[in-house]
Amino acid sequence: MTHHLTWGILGTARFALGTMAPAIHAAARSRLKSVATRSAERAAPFTARFPGLHVETDYDALLADPEIDAIYIPLPNALHTDYSIRAAQAGKHVLCEKPIGLASADIDRLIAARDATGKLIAEAWMPAHHPQWARTRALIADGAIGDLKTVTGSFCFGGLDPANIRLSSDMGGGALYDIGVYPIGGFRFATGQEPTPTHVDWVLENGVDTSAWITLRAGDIRFNFHVSMRTTKHQHMTFHGTKGTLTLATPFNAHYWGEAQIHLTRSDTEAEVIRFPDADQYVLQVESVAAHALDGTPFGNPLEFTRGTQATLDAIFAMGRAAG
Repeated sequence: MTHHLTWGILGTARFALGTMAPAIHAAARSRLKSVATRSAERAAPFTARFPGLHVETDYDALLADPEIDAIYIPLPNALHTDYSIRAAQAGKHVLCEKPIGLASADIDRLIAARDATGKLIAEAWMPAHHPQWARTRALIADGAIGDLKTVTGSFCFGGLDPANIRLSSDMGGGALYDIGVYPIGGFRFATGQEPTPTHVDWVLENGVDTSAWITLRAGDIRFNFHVSMRTTKHQHMTFHGTKGTLTLATPFNAHYWGEAQIHLTRSDTEAEVIRFPDADQYVLQVESVAAHALDGTPFGNPLEFTRGTQATLDAIFAMGRAAG
């Protein structure tokens, strides 16, 4: 019986080199064997950083390698669903970058493939594995801020080259697909509620939303968030209740954009700061895949959760397009 997972990476995205390959390397019970690329020179930074890494110049060769147990997929968005299914059908567990699909029907196909193959297929929505989000959910459920009334969130960055794949409509680009999944998923993870959009305002460039301001409701809770690929780097999530406010200073890129901190403010006490200085959600995510594959431990971000976020995105896109 194997006691570790052997990983391959399908593609040579910069994020894979800088974040996920090191996370696989650092995670317990995981080892990185191979990277696949159709352009051998793009593998050079990987082999320089990880001596001994095997390079495949054909995606199918990586999927066919019997030593590979799990595949991480950082390909362009439009390729995520099909390659996730192909990898699972090849007998591999799959961790795929978000968005793993571009519509709810894609997630349904992925769930069917997961169930048919018995292999994990999961979206790499890493906040699900960070302890600050489990703590946030528990604080809200325990009434730490009273009845939740308003949630606000943002995730913004800029400086994209015009040729960046995130700006390609053909490849599933846009701010909502790329980063909208974070505030939406954060709201759903923390509250257990399903938000419905009531207003959509966005900026489109060549058919791609580069900034969006979205208003939603879930029962008595109002939820507003802003995402942009055209402004300075910023992120936050705030949960405002009848007795207090809970703010995550670095909700989505904790440890990389800044220390994970929950600021809990209540009217009758001094502000409390809950810190998570050492948690690396990317390493924790890889270790969660290993725990599921090797021990049968339930995975913290199943496709059913992913589908709920995608359904919210579907409704936002439908409302935005209807408004012209």
